[in-house]
Amino acid sequence: DCVLSSASLAISFSFSMDNLEFELLKKFHRENRDDFDDEFSIRIHRALSWIERAEKEKNDNDASFIFYWIAFNAAYSEKINPSKFKNQRGSFSDYFQLLIDCDNDKIIYDTIWKQFPNSIRILLENQYIYEPYWGFVNGDDNQNDWEKKFDLSKTLILKSLSRKDTSKILLILFDRLYTLRNQILHGAATWNSNVNRSQINDGSNILSSLVPQFIFIMMKNHNKNWGSLAYPIHKD
Repeated sequence: DCVLSSASLAISFSFSMDNLEFELLKKFHRENRDDFDDEFSIRIHRALSWIERAEKEKNDNDASFIFYWIAFNAAYSEKINPSKFKNQRGSFSDYFQLLIDCDNDKIIYDTIWKQFPNSIRILLENQYIYEPYWGFVNGDDNQNDWEKKFDLSKTLILKSLSRKDTSKILLILFDRLYTLRNQILHGAATWNSNVNRSQINDGSNILSSLVPQFIFIMMKNHNKNWGSLAYPIHKD
């Protein structure tokens, strides 16, 4: 079970769980990092640095989305075989399940089902951040049936929504956001464009809530196995 491993982590914080900003998270990190192993503390330090940067871009959702995604990467990425780098989506599942298992306060649940249910539903029903659609557009014959796949995915989404299956919705949501991430970082989108503005705005807002929560849950459960750093600090 995911339980706090030291008395210091039983600190009662008087802030809203849906407003976990950098300064509060950094305070928690400073007060508890003596209980963290070095590798985990570096992981959290890196993620928090990008959250701090993201918070400075509240008026630019393109930049905010990018920086929160980097913070997410810092939080979950681990040492893997280089040949598997293209399958980052596959590493989401175990990470999300561990987060859900450790989320005793149900803060992720509340964010998905109370704070952003409509925004998440709209994102999940958006074909323009559904990867098989773009495969079809770009001439991949294996994606000629993308509409059928998309309809099936919407059926799965509806079932997951009706069951309030947080882990499954997280996985599908971040799969869609990963496509959006690729569009931005690979230069397939225009900065501040009206064309994809709704998904950028919703994606940035969702990440700005969920990613800090992920970090907080990880710190409260530092004793769990969050993986080895892909790029540890190297000292000659």
